[in-house]
Amino acid sequence: MDEPEEAALVRRCQAGDAEAFRILVEAYRNTLFGVAFLMTHDRPAAEDAVQGGLVQVWRCLPSLRGPSKVKPWLIRIVVNEVKQQFRMKHVPVAPLEAAADIPDETDLPEQKVISAERRQTIRRALSKLPPEQREAVVLRYYSGLTVPEIGGTTGQPQGTVKSRLHRALAHLGKELGYEGLR
Repeated sequence: MDEPEEAALVRRCQAGDAEAFRILVEAYRNTLFGVAFLMTHDRPAAEDAVQGGLVQVWRCLPSLRGPSKVKPWLIRIVVNEVKQQFRMKHVPVAPLEAAADIPDETDLPEQKVISAERRQTIRRALSKLPPEQREAVVLRYYSGLTVPEIGGTTGQPQGTVKSRLHRALAHLGKELGYEGLR
């Protein structure tokens, strides 16, 4: 969805158009679930966080200024919902490697096995990162947010985000056996 199309959709949502909201949710549901899942490591908790976040989105849509910045705004709301669940202790903490696989798009069984092994190795390396570094990596490389968008989402200065990403990538490079990973 391009920026003008997304902005028009948000304006329709702000006017109370439930069908436009459904389209918006469909466009970002996988990203929102993926972020919540990578933070909680628990499918039901991730689903609850996304659902709670979407309720907040519907309530707050009329106050959204800049409809072209909807993706970081949606992610921030879901991240805040996950953090709220952690504060309320409703989210069971499980090791990252115990998380179920996120569906893979490949068709060949050999590719699925290799992809599953690769994902498992990356999950183990990610699980060794401090939470704030893991969050930065998930938001940057899974959600595709820019450094300024991550800063807006987490409330951190861009320099802090860059520093966390740099440290995280250096750590992941060592864990995965890559020199100079960027």
